Amino acid sequence: MEPPDARAGLLWLALLLAGHSGAQAEVHVSVPPLVEALQGELITLDCKPREHPDHYVLEWLLVDASGSRHHLASVEPQGSELLRTVHNSRGRSPPYQLDSRGRLVIDNAQVGDERDYVCVVKAGSEGTSEATSSVRVFAIPEATEVMPNKGTLSVMDEFAQEIATCSSRNGNPVPQITWYRNGQRLDVPVEMNTKGYMTSRTVREASGLYSLTSSLYLRLYKEDRDARFHCASHYKLPSNEHGRLDSPTFHITLHYPTENVEFWLGSPSTTEGWVREGDAVQLLCQGDGSPSPEYSFFRIQGPQEEQLNVSLNGSFTLEGVYRNQSGIYGCRVEDYDAGEDVQLVKKLELHVAYLDPLLLTVPEEFSVPLNSSGTVVNCSATGLPAPAVRWTKDSVTLTNGPKLSLDSVTFDSAGTYTCEASTPIVPLLSRTRSFQLMVQGPPEIKPNEIKPISGNSWTEGDEVMLTCSARGYPEPKLTWSQRGDTPAEPPFEGKGWRSSSLMVKVTSALSREGVSCEASNIHGKIDHVFHFGSVAPQTAQAGVAVMAVAVSVGLLLLVVAAFYCMRRKGRPACCRRAEKGAPPAREPEMSHSGSDRPEQTGLLMGGPSGGRGASGGFGDEC
Repeated sequence: MEPPDARAGLLWLALLLAGHSGAQAEVHVSVPPLVEALQGELITLDCKPREHPDHYVLEWLLVDASGSRHHLASVEPQGSELLRTVHNSRGRSPPYQLDSRGRLVIDNAQVGDERDYVCVVKAGSEGTSEATSSVRVFAIPEATEVMPNKGTLSVMDEFAQEIATCSSRNGNPVPQITWYRNGQRLDVPVEMNTKGYMTSRTVREASGLYSLTSSLYLRLYKEDRDARFHCASHYKLPSNEHGRLDSPTFHITLHYPTENVEFWLGSPSTTEGWVREGDAVQLLCQGDGSPSPEYSFFRIQGPQEEQLNVSLNGSFTLEGVYRNQSGIYGCRVEDYDAGEDVQLVKKLELHVAYLDPLLLTVPEEFSVPLNSSGTVVNCSATGLPAPAVRWTKDSVTLTNGPKLSLDSVTFDSAGTYTCEASTPIVPLLSRTRSFQLMVQGPPEIKPNEIKPISGNSWTEGDEVMLTCSARGYPEPKLTWSQRGDTPAEPPFEGKGWRSSSLMVKVTSALSREGVSCEASNIHGKIDHVFHFGSVAPQTAQAGVAVMAVAVSVGLLLLVVAAFYCMRRKGRPACCRRAEKGAPPAREPEMSHSGSDRPEQTGLLMGGPSGGRGASGGFGDEC
């Protein structure tokens, strides 16, 4: 049984509430009405009374899908601190939390957290107030995938056909899918029709995320054979932002009948349809239908068609084509879906160009007399198309046409003549044939110019190289009037010339006679004499040399005599006797010390102890 005071208080409170029924509470709560976040982010819900009452209790409630409220947490001031309590996280992981300011923290936000969260503030006598905050969680879908129709779609079908299916998985809220052709958006309805439409299907995954698939159907035309298709997923983001994920582009395999056929010759044919004999020739046929039809090649032989080959790639090769394969060839496209007015057979004419070996009316080595005229050489060239002929010598064109006239023949006319036959409209189809012309005749001679080594005249003993050149046919022989000629040198004046050189010393006799060079062959001979003019002698130079030698010998004798006299300086008497012609007096003493030595005396006096007699001793020499 309750005490009387308690019952009185409850009665007073009931009367107070009844008297103020319908009146608004004095306390007010401030919360954000809408909170948006991406999946996985941290959400913080703030709630606080505006009036700052002395004491209050703040509670967080969760409103589920059925509208029921569930108590999550509460906050109550305790002095300067807040008493924070999480009562029930309803199995959420990680659980709800309260921060130091009493805010409700939702970590790693998921789609399941999209709820209304109610904040209730109870301030006792100041009243009770609440406010609701709605949470929205956005999830970016996975990469957009597209699955094209792998089959062959036909333009012959008059109804819309499935092009592809596009998928956008695990997004929130549900994304939207759009279709594009060549970068342009396709505005197709969702209602089925013959021109085009699309269908969509949305699936809510176990995670609470949404997956969307869309299929595109279109009526197709030939212009779609190269079209690029793709789809895009459009999704929402917080703050009214949007995102887009495009799929890879793809092409479809389209079947359409042949409307045009082309038939032509592959390389190396010319624009006029000529090919060279021996080449491999390609016949190329191409229809514009898809898939590629079957091609059959044939050749017209009179009224009949000779079947050649059947190909799937429209190519047929004639290996090593020869001249009798010229004629009319055809290609037939086997396309049974083509219209009746489409020309599926095309023909062309093949021209095989050829050029036979050239024939000359002269042998490969041909000789004519010097100064002759009227010789004609003919070059016969047969081929198809008709070849053009020209004659050349040393790469210089002499005449156009098959005939070559040799008139006023000189030794310069000798050489190699070439007949060239070619077909201008068929590149690289050409032949050549050459012959060697030799000119029969007596030799011509050409000496080199000689000049004195110094000055305007030759000197006895000068050496000079004489060179003589000759030409003719048969090749002339070169001989000299003097012996010692060097071997023949290579021609230096052009083809047909040969040379010989001779080293000689100039003498007066050679100047009078000269040196002769002779060139000869079976047709004759010709010579040339080298003259030296006046030749200066070498006498003055020899006298000067003899005088120089004599002076040198005299000076040498004087030096020897002076040296000898200096050696004999210790015997003046000897020199005096030699001058007077009488023998000197005998000197008994030869030593300053007064002691005579017989050996020395005898030596100095020329006695028998070692000196010479009067007839041959040193005493008679000076």
